[in-house]
Amino acid sequence: MRFFLNRLGFLLISIWAALTVNFLIPRMMPGNPVDAILAHFQSEGAPLGPNALHALEQQFGVAHSSIWSQYLGYLQNLLHGQLGTSITYYPLTVTQVIERSLPWTLGLAGTATIISVLLGTFLGVYAAWHRGTRIDAGLTTVTMFTSAIPYFWIALILVYLFGFELHWFPQFHAFSTLPPGVAWWKFALDILYHAVLPGATIVISAIGGWLVGMRNNMIQTLGEDYVTFARARGVRNRRLMIAYAARNAILPNLTGFAMAIGFVVGGALLTEIVFSYPGIGMQLLTAVENEDYPLMQGIFLIIALAVLLANFFVEMVYGFLDPRARQGE
Repeated sequence: MRFFLNRLGFLLISIWAALTVNFLIPRMMPGNPVDAILAHFQSEGAPLGPNALHALEQQFGVAHSSIWSQYLGYLQNLLHGQLGTSITYYPLTVTQVIERSLPWTLGLAGTATIISVLLGTFLGVYAAWHRGTRIDAGLTTVTMFTSAIPYFWIALILVYLFGFELHWFPQFHAFSTLPPGVAWWKFALDILYHAVLPGATIVISAIGGWLVGMRNNMIQTLGEDYVTFARARGVRNRRLMIAYAARNAILPNLTGFAMAIGFVVGGALLTEIVFSYPGIGMQLLTAVENEDYPLMQGIFLIIALAVLLANFFVEMVYGFLDPRARQGE
């Protein structure tokens, strides 16, 4: 219980720090959302009057009060789920934009990350158990080669081969324009069909890191005294590999998995750009290009909270699997 309470306290402090930094950064940047809109209208030859400027300041929450009053108002808005109004998608709120984009990112990047972690971990255990053989050399060489290639290059190669040349899969977007009244399962299959190439890009580029990390941890664990003792006692190879070696070797991978799942919320930015996929990464790029400060602030906040919560969850799992992590608590 003390271990849980300590970690929960660190989580709450970290969340407060993330909220505070997210509040301060936009206010340290030159200008504000209204300035960006004003510059846009001036470039179009339609300057805004004082009344219009005041209305925009009210709409986008630009306050001239003290920083402390703004901070309290910011926290109060967060408690009510209000992240401001998006400049790019006006009059939609930032919350509405994120709600539209986040499911696409979680579905694509989240599923691809889980597949790459599970597959890489399994292959890492298998390669370590057969270390020094052709299987080990082949798996590590191929996966490290694919991991060394920038993943947007992998995306471009897959688009060219399987989209442009062979026409096996769509080259872009998350779904097709289907006729009204189409069955839901046909729409779901269409989404999966469009997700094959971007999902494969993430898996191919990420699997090597998980494989090599698990392989190295597994080889080190196999050299421990308790594994040697278990082998001398005649423990079966399958149980020795999984229950004795893999269970302890996988612990460092859990931390990396937490970071990966947390950053899934941020989206696979370049992959989403190559495939024009409507996820959070694509929205972040759009927000930066259009100087949409409220949308940038909302996306950064969601990413920070996702990483912190993922790490907290894995710390709990880590403490459950390895009692040594709870020592001294």
